[in-house]
Amino acid sequence: MPYTQALIEEINLLARYDLSNNLAGLKVHQDATQEVLAAIKRLYDKGLISQVDGGYLTGLGRDAAEHAQVLLTILNPTT
Repeated sequence: MPYTQALIEEINLLARYDLSNNLAGLKVHQDATQEVLAAIKRLYDKGLISQVDGGYLTGLGRDAAEHAQVLLTILNPTT
């Protein structure tokens, strides 16, 4: 199954979470692009984040963010 643009938007949001600090969340403002707003809502609907506009990672969300960040590190080791 290839990645869709919608999945890429979700992965990009998961990659923004600071996994070294459980108290660090994300806040997506209403002036964000429609793609980002839709992606953050999908993450909430999937139970990966605590609020419809971002918030904190759930347990499952933390697992997903860890995997997303590891994948990005493997594919782009220079960052």
